[in-house]
Amino acid sequence: VGALRGASVGEVEAQHSNELRALVGELCAAGERELGVTLPPGVYDRLAAYGRSVAHFPTAVKEFDWRNGWFYEISKRALAEGKEDPMPKHTAGLVQLGVVEA
Repeated sequence: VGALRGASVGEVEAQHSNELRALVGELCAAGERELGVTLPPGVYDRLAAYGRSVAHFPTAVKEFDWRNGWFYEISKRALAEGKEDPMPKHTAGLVQLGVVEA
């Protein structure tokens, strides 16, 4: 969200919370399915609190292979199997940023 909006971590949490909440939900749900775990309630609130603690940090898509790339591989595999992308917002953001091809 931050890289798409040119916003710092704190600005994302304060000004784009609905968009952030939707993306976090998408990523958490796909990650839970992939790992066979259930995250405890309150994930978004804990991430938002962390974001406020590092509010001045810039946002970027970096270290792709072991951050966003892990999630993107889940999407690629689902699409290759003829399934829907479990993280369409994430994939669309990566495409918009030019990190991956459509």
